[in-house]
Amino acid sequence: MNTALWTVAIILAVVFLGAGLMKLFVSKRQLVDIGIAWAADASTAFVKSIGSVEILAAIGLVVPALTGIASILVPAAALGLVLVMLGAVVLHARRREFPYVAINLVILALAAFVAWGRFGPYSFSA
Repeated sequence: MNTALWTVAIILAVVFLGAGLMKLFVSKRQLVDIGIAWAADASTAFVKSIGSVEILAAIGLVVPALTGIASILVPAAALGLVLVMLGAVVLHARRREFPYVAINLVILALAAFVAWGRFGPYSFSA
């Protein structure tokens, strides 16, 4: 189970690091052009904030566990991603972008799995 939790955490970290960097360093217009349509309706500050949160979560999923410093941040980061993905589900549902709702629910489930495992029976302090 520990291997599965590490694997999922690393996959989530890579996905959210990439998504966050893109939101932070690519213009809103370019984001819309590549298919992130909701960015057109959001402020630049909001898009950049989401990108920053995604980058911090990506770091929080892996670095504390690797260093052994503040490893409680791993499940906290996963829980934060659950909240981010809940917001994404609501946003895409309101826009009737149902394929994105499904994708976001899968990512939410993966983040919830990491949060459950690292807060619970497979925590780093156990």
